[in-house]
Amino acid sequence: MNAMSSAPKSSERPRVFISDCEGPISKNDNAYELVSHFIPEGELLFTLISRYDDVLADVVKREGYKAGDTLKLILPFLKAYGVTNEIMQEYSSHNILLVASAKDMLQFVRGFMPSFIVSTSYEQYMRALCFTLDFPFENVHCTRLDMDKYKISEEEKKKLNRLRKEMVKLPIPEIPEGAQSLKDFPRRMQQTVQRLDEIFWNSIPSMEIGEVLREVNPVGGSEKAAAVEGIVAELKSSFQNVMYVGDSITDVEVFRLVRGGGGLSVSFNGNAFAVREAEVAALSGNAVVTAVLADVFSRSGKRQVMNLIREWKLSALEKFSLYQPLKKCFFRLGRKNFPRVELVTSQNVRKLMRESTAFRKRVRGKVVGRLG
Repeated sequence: MNAMSSAPKSSERPRVFISDCEGPISKNDNAYELVSHFIPEGELLFTLISRYDDVLADVVKREGYKAGDTLKLILPFLKAYGVTNEIMQEYSSHNILLVASAKDMLQFVRGFMPSFIVSTSYEQYMRALCFTLDFPFENVHCTRLDMDKYKISEEEKKKLNRLRKEMVKLPIPEIPEGAQSLKDFPRRMQQTVQRLDEIFWNSIPSMEIGEVLREVNPVGGSEKAAAVEGIVAELKSSFQNVMYVGDSITDVEVFRLVRGGGGLSVSFNGNAFAVREAEVAALSGNAVVTAVLADVFSRSGKRQVMNLIREWKLSALEKFSLYQPLKKCFFRLGRKNFPRVELVTSQNVRKLMRESTAFRKRVRGKVVGRLG
């Protein structure tokens, strides 16, 4: 099937498709998987740091910190346990889990309009994924990392191991509903955050390996937004012509940017952070639904996508003008696996936040599904 050679083209200023990777395209949380595989009790360690990330980004709003910086906070520990560039690349290559039809989806969408991936993931994982997907790595913005550049002494390895043992015993922070500051947290949770502050902003920076915290800049939050701005500028397009698909707290700033500019923001199996900021919530085990929305967006823009979603049922879609090879692929899902797609409103947002989070866990697994 060669969607790229025969799909319709927009006659307007270029419309652009931009997607996050982990969630909308793959089921992996590569950073979590690396930590879990190479570090003792890594599942607990990563979950603790990821929740700490949520607290700093969404509640504390620590200056200079952005959602997704978990990916630099875990690096000293990965280095302490011998993880290298080659190990990351090799492990990633052998552990890629795609959302059903993700490769087909990207092939279709690349036929409709310029397509990009903006991901917090490490470049070692993204290179492996692009090879699997036959997607051009030059159209990817991700976290650049050279693990082999950084030095660590045996003494620092021992210190980090002691810190790891202490950290996995700490209670994992949960953000209370409506929390506006750390004072709204239970005392025990406040103490956890304060201890992690000491570890990540005092103890580790004083080590030689602390250089990695100063130099690595994960593509999350504001960095994702900057990447999207750069793509739009390079293509001489506008945010009105952007369809962005995301699923987590690292996509919140992009959702706000695209939505504010009149573009289309889609949460695909998103967590509460993503659904809260998106205009459209898609719940699906199959990525081809993204291509359906992209097809309509590429030819007719956001308004027509919204009209389609208001009539979201098989009978309405049968009458809708879709690219025929894509339509056949989509309708093979049938009624039993028909994707759920809704507009997010003030009336249904809390319900969708709960239901999308639950669906996300079914698709990606409970542990990965509940990470920020």
